[in-house]
Amino acid sequence: MTQPGPDGRSPRQPQQPPPHQQPLRRIPDPGFDGDTGEVEAELASALASYAADAGAGWPSVLAALRGSRLLVPVVAVLGEVEHDEAGLAHDKSSDMASVLLRGADGRLGLLAFSGSRPLQAWNPEARPVPVPARVAAQSALQDGAAALVVDVAGPVTVVVEGEDLQGLALGWRVARVGDRVAWIRPGPE
Repeated sequence: MTQPGPDGRSPRQPQQPPPHQQPLRRIPDPGFDGDTGEVEAELASALASYAADAGAGWPSVLAALRGSRLLVPVVAVLGEVEHDEAGLAHDKSSDMASVLLRGADGRLGLLAFSGSRPLQAWNPEARPVPVPARVAAQSALQDGAAALVVDVAGPVTVVVEGEDLQGLALGWRVARVGDRVAWIRPGPE
């Protein structure tokens, strides 16, 4: 029950404008305006170097990934099923989920793709979610995955795991130290 206002009358509730006159809601920009789904040039070059010589190309791949956009696939996963009077199953609900792949060793890897063509080669029904590689690495760790698997269907597959996955997730810079890779935590800006 509402209390009367100082003039003794009931206060009026503010009226909402009709739905067609309400301001439009905006979906937040993921930060990839104008993204065509192509593999970014620096990452494509690094992947080509890695394909030619994995050892020599690995630092370039990590450096390119650090600033790259990846496409994390989401697929429909059947939720509840209902059966009709003939006993046939029908989808009652479904959810969208990112994809974790279990390797032969039992460890999980979060799938991500460098561009829309490699994603479509893997599964044409998957929907791309563009994210910075750092966010994909963070998601892999949050999901309990041991790796981020980039371009599982090729043309060049890259598996980022261990310290490299941690460094990528933290946004650290990669440096070549002899024939190895080291991650450097950025200083304060």
